[in-house]
Amino acid sequence: MHSPAATGSWADGPLLALDLETTDVEPRRDRIVTASVVVITPGAEGAKPDVRVRTWLADPGVPIPASATAIHGISTEQARAEGRPVGEVVAEVEALLAELWTASTPLCAFNAPFDLTMLDAELLRHHGRSLRVSGPVVDPLCVDRALDPRRVGKRTLGAVCEHHGVRLEGAHTSAGDALAAARLAWKLARVHPVEVGGIALSELHERQVGWFREQELVYAAGVDRRIDQAEAEGRDSSWLRRRAAAVRRNSESWPVLPESEG
Repeated sequence: MHSPAATGSWADGPLLALDLETTDVEPRRDRIVTASVVVITPGAEGAKPDVRVRTWLADPGVPIPASATAIHGISTEQARAEGRPVGEVVAEVEALLAELWTASTPLCAFNAPFDLTMLDAELLRHHGRSLRVSGPVVDPLCVDRALDPRRVGKRTLGAVCEHHGVRLEGAHTSAGDALAAARLAWKLARVHPVEVGGIALSELHERQVGWFREQELVYAAGVDRRIDQAEAEGRDSSWLRRRAAAVRRNSESWPVLPESEG
């Protein structure tokens, strides 16, 4: 990344990025295994930005499934031997974000509702308090879907980085994925100055609220079609109905998803 002042874009200022590696994919049920916060500070004219990474290894307090270990490489045994209590880890992550995440320093996170909801759930679980969203969020997944909704193919971090020509080093490590999220946010801001890079961070945050709602409602409509098909074929559709209801509920709560009902 570069830091030219000519664009007048928020992307040329300081950036934060967050990524979590976890025991599984349900943010209010599963647990944090590793967390990374990347802090990017622009350099002087023509100089490279300063990039600092802080990473935590947590003992999540529950077994780490083999399927999760196969992705991020952290086993239950390693987490127990080398990790710190997850309550301590989430408190330190929260404290660092509270210090650096401001109205002028956005937090970049790919699929932000997952990471921020997971952090919120762990804070509630261990400290009885919710995550404070103290600044704007930039979610390259939400932005990419909004700007190019008809593109076919996967929207994983790796796939989106490849599409936009962004480096992804250390995939499926929290540090590598967090840095890639920041790079994606910067790239999208530069390529799309009107819709992304040239507007105020507060406006971009609000646009993502609306984009996320639209994206989730489109997905819920697809689930509705599956419900109709299941019922026409005499199959049980109750789990699909629960899924559609959850998606619609989530659509109204970005970037931290609500607690599950029932």
